[in-house]
Amino acid sequence: MTDLAPVRRALISVSDKTGLIDLARALADLKIEILSTGGSAKAMRDAGIEVRDVSDLTDFPEMMDGRVKTLHPKVHGGLLALRDNGMHVASMAEHGIVPIDLLVVNLYPFEDALARGAGYDEMIENIDIGGPAMIRAAAKNHAHVCTIVDVQDYDSLLEEIKAQGGEEAQTSYGFRQRQAQIAYARTGAYDAAVSTWMADAVGEPTPRRRVIAGELKQTLRYGENSHQRAAFYTDGSNRPGVAVAEQLQGKELSYNNFNDTDAAFELVSEFLPADGPACAIIKHANPCGVAKGATLKEAYQKAFDCDRTSAFGGIVALNGQLDGDTAEAISEIFTEVVIAPAIHNDAKKIFAKKKNLRLILAPGLANTAEAGLAYKQVSGGILVQDRDNGALTLDDLKVVTKIAPTDAQMEDLLFAWKVAKHVKSNAIVYVKDKATVGVGAGQMSRVDSALIAAKKAERMAQALELPEPLTIGSAVASDAFFPFADGLLEAAAAGATCVIQPGGSMRDDEVIKAADDAGLAMVFTGMRHFRH
Repeated sequence: MTDLAPVRRALISVSDKTGLIDLARALADLKIEILSTGGSAKAMRDAGIEVRDVSDLTDFPEMMDGRVKTLHPKVHGGLLALRDNGMHVASMAEHGIVPIDLLVVNLYPFEDALARGAGYDEMIENIDIGGPAMIRAAAKNHAHVCTIVDVQDYDSLLEEIKAQGGEEAQTSYGFRQRQAQIAYARTGAYDAAVSTWMADAVGEPTPRRRVIAGELKQTLRYGENSHQRAAFYTDGSNRPGVAVAEQLQGKELSYNNFNDTDAAFELVSEFLPADGPACAIIKHANPCGVAKGATLKEAYQKAFDCDRTSAFGGIVALNGQLDGDTAEAISEIFTEVVIAPAIHNDAKKIFAKKKNLRLILAPGLANTAEAGLAYKQVSGGILVQDRDNGALTLDDLKVVTKIAPTDAQMEDLLFAWKVAKHVKSNAIVYVKDKATVGVGAGQMSRVDSALIAAKKAERMAQALELPEPLTIGSAVASDAFFPFADGLLEAAAAGATCVIQPGGSMRDDEVIKAADDAGLAMVFTGMRHFRH
């Protein structure tokens, strides 16, 4: 094997015709013979480019609606033959096989069919067979063959050939190696999409093998810490959020920005615009303030007043169009990221003065009831579970105390429950007038979460010069049941008047009695929201 390999013959068969004519014309100008099939061959001929049909090479017609056209020894032999192996060369000569030095293939649009919700039969027809077979063959023989599977690499190929100079087109071994890696990643991701779809189609929630694939969207400066390398990959689901949003201004998002912005947007998506403006402020993936208001500015201000200290350098997510008044309010402190499903020009002009602020336009809110999978890496494996899309209505709540919540309390309880779903366990959330007034997150003890949330509310009351903490008269949510009455009693001591929790503890009777003795109203959900 030599470092440089000639490119005298190319086989081109693509579903995505983007850039095809420019590439083919450039290859033809380099005196490279072009083999092709079906629609690709027609498109090139229509553009006046000379093309030889693969069926002429194989002396075998395309058949079965194009299902069988490249699965032939004269194709795979041309891709797999080692040019520096005498036996291979002799076999090629004996059987009339010509070497194929360049393969340009992109696959049937299976992922596109999946995204538009195609039916079972159409999905099956969009499973490519010949394409992956040729790609794998050519990539295996990268010592002699160059494989191109992405439109974005067409220019790189032509630049590579130009860089090598010489009287004939050539590619370097390093370039062919890189393209082989890209090729195998593509077929791997393609097979992952097919196997994942089929598992869902046949109702298999825990398939024997689970394949996860992603496409690089952005290389990041570093991960959670500066000594960690990192990158961001999209999974092709096109779920509204940070993965498919448009960044309008500011520095590149960091690893932590991506994580926190996703947490903020998923939380604010719990609140439909039809039910009123809502705002969520996130710090280190936990909410430090969430609120609804008559306007987005009011919602932001109420969320900010929950924990002004933590909001500094935080992520702000909104469920409606970001307007100028709200942008002015947000601009009063340092904010890392603002994300919204719509942004008024007045807001853009205001934020343009904040060069370090990242402004993100999302394509609508996420559907928090949508099914999906969540992944978590552990040593030696990956945990896979359904996305937590559990939601409640008033009809799902069971009053377990002598006192029933009022209608206003029920609204605050459901609001607190939605927020608690997005707080790291153990989670305690105090809410008053549809705004968080204290959040306790990530403590080993539920009692400590209740105490921390109440203490934060006390500090904010002092900072805002309020006569008493806003936890007085509040609703409180616990993401999991109270194993003992102590956590509930701490919430009562902080001034809570009603409680929402899953129930299900061995000591539920003890906790209910404590609530009755304290004059609290309490409802059980029958559902918990652990978030680790």
